[in-house]
Amino acid sequence: MDTEKKDNPYYSNTDTNKVTVDDSTLKKILPADVYNVAREKGTERAFTGKYWDSKEGGTYYCTVCGNPLFNSNGKFESSCGWPSFFEPISKGSIIFAPDNSYGMHRTEVMCGRCHSHLGHVFEDGPPPTHLRYCINSVSLDFTKAQEADAKYKDSAK
Repeated sequence: MDTEKKDNPYYSNTDTNKVTVDDSTLKKILPADVYNVAREKGTERAFTGKYWDSKEGGTYYCTVCGNPLFNSNGKFESSCGWPSFFEPISKGSIIFAPDNSYGMHRTEVMCGRCHSHLGHVFEDGPPPTHLRYCINSVSLDFTKAQEADAKYKDSAK
């Protein structure tokens, strides 16, 4: 994935500034399926996303703004049908909010940079955190390890 998406001026893998843009602007930029999940808190069907069973090494980014979210070293097979991670790439990469929709008590996970909906976190994951970040594939971009490492080194300059 490029560090910038041509049709999305808010996308960057290196910019850490918060993204504050209204939903009507994002609706014009984002594909419908991404907008539905990211801004309307939708979800993709289990076992249909492109990353639910991926085993490649690399970094997962927010598909809306490019914020680094998860490393593949923190990904595990949970059999839930969505990509599952036991920890984010950094504490500030994601934020949380209570979600009591549909009669359930869950914790929503959002991008720490643009506040887009990513999925939910549950307390049934593996050690060392015992957490399962259950994330919609459509909310993620992925860069293979060598490409991600090069981006990181470029951003540190």
